[in-house]
Amino acid sequence: MAKKEKINVQRLDFNLTGFSEVKMLSTETGFALSPKQWITKTNAIGIISKAGRYGGGTFAHRNIAFEFASWLSPEFKYYLISEFERLKIDEQHTKSLEWNLQRTLSKINYRIHTDAIKEHIIPNVVTKEQITYTYAEEADLLNVALFGMTAKQWRDANPNVKGNIRDVATLEQLVVLSNMESINALLIQQQLTQGERLVQLNKVAITQMRSLVENRNLKRLK
Repeated sequence: MAKKEKINVQRLDFNLTGFSEVKMLSTETGFALSPKQWITKTNAIGIISKAGRYGGGTFAHRNIAFEFASWLSPEFKYYLISEFERLKIDEQHTKSLEWNLQRTLSKINYRIHTDAIKEHIIPNVVTKEQITYTYAEEADLLNVALFGMTAKQWRDANPNVKGNIRDVATLEQLVVLSNMESINALLIQQQLTQGERLVQLNKVAITQMRSLVENRNLKRLK
C-alpha cells in the first residue's frame, strides 16, 4: 500500500504579504486580478495558469473550481449541494444493505451451525433392542434415553477422553437430565416397566432438548 504523503504547511511558502496587498486592492473600484497575477503575488498552489493557444488555459483543483463555480452560479451551487445530499443518502442506503446482508448471512450460517448441533445433540428414538434390554443401573437408563448409550459404551467409544459421559454433556443436556431424574421417579411409582420408562424418558429428552435448542436460537437470531 502506498504511503500517504503528508503535506507540510510550512513548505507551501504562501506569500502573506502579497495576499495582504491583493486583499487591500480588492476594495477599490475596478479592481481586477488574473489567475496568473494571483499565483505570482501569493505563490498560491492548486491553480495553474498557462499562456498559449493550444496548451494554455487555467486549471484548478476541483475544490477551488467548485467554489469558484458556486460563486458565479447559484444554480450550480444548488446542484452541487443536491448531488452531495443524494450521494450521502445512497451511501447510507448501501451501508444499510451491506449490514442487512451481513445480518442475513449471519443468521443463515448460525442456522446451519444449529442444524449441525441438532443432529448431534437431539436424542435419537430408542431402538427395540434398547427397550427390551435390562439396565443394571437407573443412571444408565437415563443415559440411554438422553445420550443413546450407556456409560460403558461411551467410555469404550472415547478411551482418550477424561471423565464420563455426563462430564462432557452440554448445559442443555444436564438440565434435561435433571428433569428426567424427577420424571423417572414418578414413573417408578406408577410401576411402569423399565422398557416402558425408557420409551417415556426418551420422548421427554427429545421434546425438552429440541425446545431448549430452538429457544436458544431464537434469542440469538433477534
